[in-house]
Amino acid sequence: MKKKINVPMLLLDITAVVIILAGIAFGIHSLVNDVSFTVLGTQIHGAVFAGVIVFLGIRYLISAVKLMAEVKKTGKGFSWSNFKKDRQDKFIKADK
Repeated sequence: MKKKINVPMLLLDITAVVIILAGIAFGIHSLVNDVSFTVLGTQIHGAVFAGVIVFLGIRYLISAVKLMAEVKKTGKGFSWSNFKKDRQDKFIKADK
């Protein structure tokens, strides 16, 4: 039995890994070339920003993996229709 590949979920994981790799690459570039930024009149080294980017990428990857596990657990798939709001339902609930 072949596993069905969930393309949108795979794209989320790939995006998270690209964010992490971009943060690492920017950190190396900042350390090698001594890059710094002025933020509110204070010089901040580029490696600090790179650390934030890597942290947020890792957080995003963890969230994407948890979402994939949840989708697999419930047996449902990804669908854009899950994000559409039905205005009629909202008004019916408000009347109750």
